[in-house]
Amino acid sequence: MKTMLLFSTVYTFAVLFVSTKAEPKSTSCNEVRAAYRSKGFNSNDVPNKGIHGTHLKVCPQEYSCCTLEMEEKLSQQSHSDLKAPVSQLSTNLQSTFKQRHSHFDQFFRELLDNAERSLNDMFVRTYGKMYVQNAELFKHFFQELKRYYVSGSGVVNLDSMLSDFWEDLLERMFRLVNVQYEFSDAYMECVSRHTEQLKPFGDVPRKLRLQLTRAFVAARTFTRGLALMPEVVNKVSMVNASPSCVRAAMKMMYCPYCSGQIALKPCQNFCLNVMRGCLANQADLDTEWNNFLDAMLSLAERLEGPFNFESVMDPIDVKISEAIMNMQENSMQVSQKVFQGCGQPQPGKGFRSRRSVKETGFTGRFRPYSPDARPTTAAGTSLDRLTTDVKKKLKHAKKFWSTLPETVCVGERITSGDDCWNGTAKSRYESVVMGNGLANQVSNPDVEVDITKPDLVIRSQIAVLKEMTSWLKAAHSGNDISSDQGEDVQLIQDGTSMRAVAGRFAVSVSVVSRAWRRYQETGQYIRRRGGGRRRATTQQQDRYLHLCARRSRRSTAK
Repeated sequence: MKTMLLFSTVYTFAVLFVSTKAEPKSTSCNEVRAAYRSKGFNSNDVPNKGIHGTHLKVCPQEYSCCTLEMEEKLSQQSHSDLKAPVSQLSTNLQSTFKQRHSHFDQFFRELLDNAERSLNDMFVRTYGKMYVQNAELFKHFFQELKRYYVSGSGVVNLDSMLSDFWEDLLERMFRLVNVQYEFSDAYMECVSRHTEQLKPFGDVPRKLRLQLTRAFVAARTFTRGLALMPEVVNKVSMVNASPSCVRAAMKMMYCPYCSGQIALKPCQNFCLNVMRGCLANQADLDTEWNNFLDAMLSLAERLEGPFNFESVMDPIDVKISEAIMNMQENSMQVSQKVFQGCGQPQPGKGFRSRRSVKETGFTGRFRPYSPDARPTTAAGTSLDRLTTDVKKKLKHAKKFWSTLPETVCVGERITSGDDCWNGTAKSRYESVVMGNGLANQVSNPDVEVDITKPDLVIRSQIAVLKEMTSWLKAAHSGNDISSDQGEDVQLIQDGTSMRAVAGRFAVSVSVVSRAWRRYQETGQYIRRRGGGRRRATTQQQDRYLHLCARRSRRSTAK
């Protein structure tokens, strides 16, 4: 009897003990209700007391303050919370390089505008009416430089454009210094053919071609690289999280709520495994991203040194005037060589006296370069300052993707040691932390990752970065290998089609090029709806070029 009484007493005490231990779980939902409501959810979803969690799909199935409906809503919230820090970091990076692209682009465009304005002002002062009558040649020169900067070699072949410029300038100056003669188009064609042999402008064309090509290729490619960065970041940051990732995020962020421990923070290593699993594909971008940044930094060094766009464009008016003075000073020798090679020209009908040469011929002298006369620096800054700033930003952006988990898993919401949420309880996180990248997630204990299915969006951006890196490396050597086509694509554009037409009709490329330029300047464009204009069709261009070539051939025959 005593034994039965003792057993009954012990049993009763045990039940009371268990009941007192379970009571906090069944009465701790008030704080959960307040926290749940603060997330924007209906507090009526939260049970008054803890309930058994067998219905839960993600969180531990013990006594819980979460219903299945709450778990589903908190899962959606965890998806948003997971994206938020990554989105914020990505937005900051996009903003940084959008601003730098804008600064560089504005700087290069203003330098071109300043250079054109400076040349015009100088030449008007020193040459007056004679320059004004030929100003369209220089206007076209700068238009083509601007078009190349915007659209690249797919629209303007820089080498051919510069050759055409010097040939056209030689033709005009040759007429000016020999105003007493009359020259046919065929004769001027002969003059153009002797340009390389005559070297009327000294070594200026060769030097300027090298300087312009290097500077423009570097400037344009570097600016395109800056423009590409925000595009890549935007596309990569928009990649959706997998269901397994969302499940892991829910387990990390809100399962403590369900257990009534709303103040309990995830363990740092638990967070790292979740984020490395969720961002495995993004981490694989890192290698090509870093290669791209290294190429950008190398090209930035070129912009500060031998490919400095500012140092080429700023004194370009002086360089062209130097070439003109070379022609002016050697005009007699140049003319005699032309007369020997092309024949003695016919005297002009209106020529009566030597006085006419002085009145109508080339008598202008260009002033030497004066640093004090330079225009205000474009964009209120200098290329050196812009480059120094952007290099710091480029270096800071390295390893952005592989360090995202570490960047996210810090701060007030994460902790370490024993007093943290390890996914099931308040205890130390014992699992091994995985490495970065898709291949390292095979044994991730918290996120199921299919390493056989890489994300296609991210793989495409890896390819984009790889291609851009090859363009940057080529630009580092002064070569333009980009192949994009802008909206203003001129189908007869880079000398190839022009050479074909020239060969067919036995005339030089410069004749066809000048004909095409006149065609453009006459306004023979097709109007766009809503304003603006577009280039003529290929057939229209072909017809015009063939017509010009035939006329030129008939003129040569005469």
